[in-house]
Amino acid sequence: MTDLRGRSAIITGGGRGTGAAIARALSHAGASVLVAARSEDQVERVARELTAAGRRASAVRCDITDAGSVDALMQRATRVLGRVDVLVNNAGMAFASALPKTSVDDWDRLFAVNVRGTFLCTRAFLPGMVERRWGRVVNIASTAAIRGERYISAYAASKHAVMGFTRSVAAEVADAGITVNAVCPGYLDTEMTRDSIDRIVERTGRSPSDALAAILAMNPQRRLIAPDEVAAIVSFLCGDEASGINGEAIIVDGGELRR
Repeated sequence: MTDLRGRSAIITGGGRGTGAAIARALSHAGASVLVAARSEDQVERVARELTAAGRRASAVRCDITDAGSVDALMQRATRVLGRVDVLVNNAGMAFASALPKTSVDDWDRLFAVNVRGTFLCTRAFLPGMVERRWGRVVNIASTAAIRGERYISAYAASKHAVMGFTRSVAAEVADAGITVNAVCPGYLDTEMTRDSIDRIVERTGRSPSDALAAILAMNPQRRLIAPDEVAAIVSFLCGDEASGINGEAIIVDGGELRR
């Protein structure tokens, strides 16, 4: 098991789904965690759960698309954690639409959350890691960061950008004791996937069960990926045992990309 005792971590989008699972995994590995998201009640609930289990956890509201909000997050982290050893850029959004029906606002919003947010948070916390000569940045991307599919041109473009950012920053800090990696899940058993199913139903007139079947058909294991599976990979990447893994895309998709 990864030992993160004495380490401190920030997880964005940590109030539900995969972000909450990552917060639990890092906390159980011994890290002090600060969970951040736009929904304050959700991150407060996660922090209370971890605190009740005897872990050190706190919560803060943050809009990662806003530079001032990220600056406030950094100030809060300094007060609560003292330093930040681990940054997990989990906050993100999904979107599906045929390209002609994708508006400029749709495109800009995706890039604001998935790309600008990852950039702002990494830029804020990376210098401290460089100064201390140790750090871990893990970006939650998607199989869409590796391969495009129909109706997700904007989403895939944003996640490809995250992957390019990951590889470039990894090279920039490779000699500073820091690793920067991405985890690329397939469809997850989360509220975001349920939202995707609702959009498929609305767009195509399919039943919810048929929409889910279409998603499951993309995975050779015929299942959704559990958030805890992603959290376990993130926890490993944050440990000393993973110091030789840098600039990589770790795919967790049940074999989807190999079909």
